Amino acid sequence: MSLQMSSEKNTGMKYREFSILFFLLISTVFCQAQTSGPAADLFRNNDNRPGAGELTISHDPRIDTLINRYILYNMRLGGMEGYRIQIYSSSEKNAREESGKKRAEFITQFPEIDSYPSFDKPSYYKIRVGDYRSRIEGTRDLILIRKVFPDAILVPDIINFPDLN
Repeated sequence: MSLQMSSEKNTGMKYREFSILFFLLISTVFCQAQTSGPAADLFRNNDNRPGAGELTISHDPRIDTLINRYILYNMRLGGMEGYRIQIYSSSEKNAREESGKKRAEFITQFPEIDSYPSFDKPSYYKIRVGDYRSRIEGTRDLILIRKVFPDAILVPDIINFPDLN
């Protein structure tokens, strides 16, 4: 009985070894069948037929109307809706002088970020900085600015159009 069991074990081991060897042999054959060339060949268009390589987008003309309205709306605003970081806001008697000092301090600390002084009626002097299209974009700089100006907050504002260069 033990002789029969050991021969069954040997047969099972031989079968496993054969299966593994067969799998390795097949996988090497398939791997060698794949050839690769330069990446530029993937983007090369050798088709010389008229219209080959052109893309035509068919869409509702009302989409163009909506895009144009959005552009005109933003042009009338003098910018686009976005966010700025407010580092100073006060209505006290010396707020004008104080806002100038805060702005000068900001410019020396963060020369790469634009600052914008403003006056809101009745008598609020504000200093807002940056032009951020989203909250996430503004939060990155807000964390750095709060180290110097702990009262800084991110506020919605009309921002300048981003530079496309």
